[in-house]
Amino acid sequence: MARLLLIAAGGTGGHMFPAQALAEAMVKRGWRVKLSTDARGARYAGGFPAEVKLEEVGSATFARGGIAAKALVPVRIAGGVAGAVMSFLRDKPAVVVGFGGYPSIPALSAATLLRLPRMIHEQNGVLGRVNQLFASRVHKVACGTWPTVLPAGVTGEHTGNPVRQAVLDRAGAGYIPPGDYPMSLVVIGGSQGARILSDVVPAAIAALPAAIRRNLRVAHQARAEDADRVTAAYDAAGIMAEVQPFFTDIPRRLSEAQLVISRSGASSVADISIIGRPSILIPYAAATGDHQTANARGLVDAGAAILIPEKVLDAESLCGHMAAILGQPTVAEQMARAALAQGRPDATERLAALVQDLVKEA
Repeated sequence: MARLLLIAAGGTGGHMFPAQALAEAMVKRGWRVKLSTDARGARYAGGFPAEVKLEEVGSATFARGGIAAKALVPVRIAGGVAGAVMSFLRDKPAVVVGFGGYPSIPALSAATLLRLPRMIHEQNGVLGRVNQLFASRVHKVACGTWPTVLPAGVTGEHTGNPVRQAVLDRAGAGYIPPGDYPMSLVVIGGSQGARILSDVVPAAIAALPAAIRRNLRVAHQARAEDADRVTAAYDAAGIMAEVQPFFTDIPRRLSEAQLVISRSGASSVADISIIGRPSILIPYAAATGDHQTANARGLVDAGAAILIPEKVLDAESLCGHMAAILGQPTVAEQMARAALAQGRPDATERLAALVQDLVKEA
């Protein structure tokens, strides 16, 4: 029987997209792959290869719920660990890889108890809570953003952040610089940090010079509860805009964009780099350890992106930065090339190689 890879990931796109990339690579190598995630993560599982078996675990996090719910978290985690141990005894994984998030705790804990080869992949420049817990208990720590802040005594390996095949298919797609013709602007808010972009971006676009504004076509990812008011704001300004809670074809939209406005989640930064697009990055202020600022640093330092801290974000400043990029084709083209130079299209292959190394070392 083919070797089994158990992938465990929390329920956000930031964890699930690189997990999907690894799953795609390992299925191609002839491995069996199982995905362990919660109900939120299962919403992202539709893009995984059909061969990947989904095992849904109960969500248990201290970040949400009241006192009673939080008091039950250790019990639910313990039950999840016990279930994972029993599952591993029935069908032993050759390697267990955790991508962060509370749903990865049961699988990584079971792998630790059973002394199975295991590693974590950290997408951000600062370890998440769960990856901090396991960093010294796994055989390898793969880092998507470099440098990554690691606990004392822990050594990381820079793989880069794996991206989905749909992104790789558009790697280095030709960039059409801004001009007096239809232009595409993509606004990506992320699952947690979309609201302030919904508050500020439409007003910033409405304030652009008419020569730029009349050519813009906007794809704006907004929370479902904000979609109607964001659509109304664009309509009032006479701007063609498509507003959705989630776009399933982000790789295509990025490849067609002249400019991207985005939070600096690790997956978003990786996608922007691989495809190679100018961006304005607004780190999510509430991100643990300010990791989104760390994520943005590579693109900003390379001259590929402009960083605007959330605390100083307003329509006027955002409008000015947008106009500076969309009004200067040469600058925009230079930014696109700089972004592409920061991409690591081989990140998935690097991570897959670490998985195979763990088998050899076991």
